[in-house]
Amino acid sequence: MTLIKQAWSLLLVGTFVFSCNDKAPDKTEIAKLAKPNIIYILADDLGYAEVGAYGQEKIETPNIDALAANGMLFTQHYSSAPVCAPARYMLMTGKHAGHAYIRSNSEWKERGDVWNYKAMAKDSTLEGQGPMPDGTITMAKRLQDVDYTTGIVGKWGLGAPHTKSVPNDMGFDFFFGYNCQRQAHTYYPLFLYKNRNRVHLANDTVAPNTKLPKGADPADPKSYAAYTLNDYSPDLMFKELSGFVDRNKEAPFFLYWATPIPHVALQVPNKWLNYYINKFGEEEPYLGKMSYFPHQNPRAAYAAMVSYLDENIGKLVKQLKDEGIYDNTLLIFTSDNGPSYAGGADPEFFESAKPFEGEYGRGKGYLYEGGIRVPMIASWPGKIKPGSKSDHISAHYDMQATLADIAGFEVPGKSDGISMVPTLLSHEGQVEHEFMYWEFPSYGGQVAMRMGDWKVVRQNLKDKKKEATLELYNLKEDPTETTNVAESHPEILQKAAEIFKRERISPEMEIFKIPAISNGLLPD
Repeated sequence: MTLIKQAWSLLLVGTFVFSCNDKAPDKTEIAKLAKPNIIYILADDLGYAEVGAYGQEKIETPNIDALAANGMLFTQHYSSAPVCAPARYMLMTGKHAGHAYIRSNSEWKERGDVWNYKAMAKDSTLEGQGPMPDGTITMAKRLQDVDYTTGIVGKWGLGAPHTKSVPNDMGFDFFFGYNCQRQAHTYYPLFLYKNRNRVHLANDTVAPNTKLPKGADPADPKSYAAYTLNDYSPDLMFKELSGFVDRNKEAPFFLYWATPIPHVALQVPNKWLNYYINKFGEEEPYLGKMSYFPHQNPRAAYAAMVSYLDENIGKLVKQLKDEGIYDNTLLIFTSDNGPSYAGGADPEFFESAKPFEGEYGRGKGYLYEGGIRVPMIASWPGKIKPGSKSDHISAHYDMQATLADIAGFEVPGKSDGISMVPTLLSHEGQVEHEFMYWEFPSYGGQVAMRMGDWKVVRQNLKDKKKEATLELYNLKEDPTETTNVAESHPEILQKAAEIFKRERISPEMEIFKIPAISNGLLPD
């Protein structure tokens, strides 16, 4: 353990003090005292303002709000990417998008009809996303190396069955959930995975994107009955994560709860659905125009999904308290990217990214603030000051460095992340990022960089039908990115171009390349 990590371990212990004349505790003693349980909750497509602690007024989230009241709320935390797979890869590896192997969703279409739900059910080689390279070192693997038991419950999306890029080969002792994010487009799937094996469920085959039957009455609740089946995957996943906590309460554990909620399709138990139907009243049915499943009460269903997740977070906190391990548990709650526009989600109605815009073109899939700024709450009794707030600029890819300081492992190779431990503990000495970097080859091809209050955005870099943009915003004066001041500040653009040239490497995979920036950030 380095001197810096030893010092941090002593700070984290809090009550373990010795004078300069005392014999310093050895590494084993420090580790036993310092290591908390770590639970990282990653919501899926949850917007910056979709919980009460961040200003949500229509959806009720008392348990998540309680985490904020008992911990620290971050106002400038970012996803590493605006969609699922790359965000999760960068979280796991501590790399930003300029160094990442995975820079967008990759469905690995070369294998065949990968979007065919029934075909995937028959042939597991069609499941999953493009794998991480063999030998990738994730933060879960590093936590295993320092005697943490590691588990993931929820959605993986970083590999496929029959590859070396499944959770059990990437640092997790236990896995339960969806291997494939396409399978997660229904909450009543035919199967989930427990470690490497399928667990078959009591659900019929209702493939994602199945529309209402021909001639069905959209005003009749019976028309939607086929989309509510028997085994609701979030119920099963919560049962498994609760079991993981119970089995491992005697020693340090890391639980990555990668819940698919509130990613559409709109499917949720009646308890919460009926609550919001009564609250919102009648509304226009969603008939499946933007994919996934139809729903008679889409706004009520979306709000119900978030409140269902909130209720389960409350159950988890209660379990931690009942087991006597709450005080030694670091809980982090965040989201993988901004809010969705598809499948009946209504970011305008909920003001999902407030004060930012969260609709199509500004939310999920885009590098504006609504697409990448996400909520983050950290709670750790006795360590993190209750009701505190931080404006520290951070991202998913900081988590590996942060947990390295907390758990006492060495970050593998060169990390793009910076430990947030000083901020979490309200200590001085927090190192700041010189820049934050995003690169996304999908949705027309985009790149963005933040340097202090300045943010550069380039769009349409692969869209031959549109002109590539060059945008510059001052987020302090213009947080909603409405006024492009690129022409007035060539010196800021030049600084960004220099950082780009110095820090960014070309992606290894052809599908992630953006030819328009191969020679630099700025247009020729």
